[in-house]
Amino acid sequence: MNLDLKQKIAAAGLGMAVPLVIFFEGTRQQAYLDPVSIPTICRGHTEGVHLGQTATADQCDDMLAKDLLKADAEMRACVLVPLTDNQRAAFASFIFNAGSGNFCGSSMARKLNAGDLAGACNELPRWVYAGGKVLPGLIKRRAAEKELCLRKSG
Repeated sequence: MNLDLKQKIAAAGLGMAVPLVIFFEGTRQQAYLDPVSIPTICRGHTEGVHLGQTATADQCDDMLAKDLLKADAEMRACVLVPLTDNQRAAFASFIFNAGSGNFCGSSMARKLNAGDLAGACNELPRWVYAGGKVLPGLIKRRAAEKELCLRKSG
């Protein structure tokens, strides 16, 4: 990951999102179909991906950084209250995985904006479906996001 992107990730308070996403997404430098048949590469990157595509490790790092910064910007557009770095990282991971439309229109975002931060964090485990099926990996990911979200910063 280039230095500029690392600095932007740190400045956005997203440092904890990077290992969380890497752990749950893994790294695959050859494009593949995710569990709901979306072409994906690297660490969950989907934009403009086609099967047969490959990426270097540096390209994977840059894609993840850009994806997380985009998720953070989308979060900031619909969250009107201050968040801790841990909350910001947990929700950025969620948006990266489930999309900003799902987040911004959710009871999670409504609870955040009403000041019920713990209530919003506790909504994360509800989001374990993909393609109409409960995925064990999403159960684990949402539990980790919830734990991070509820953890005191510092």
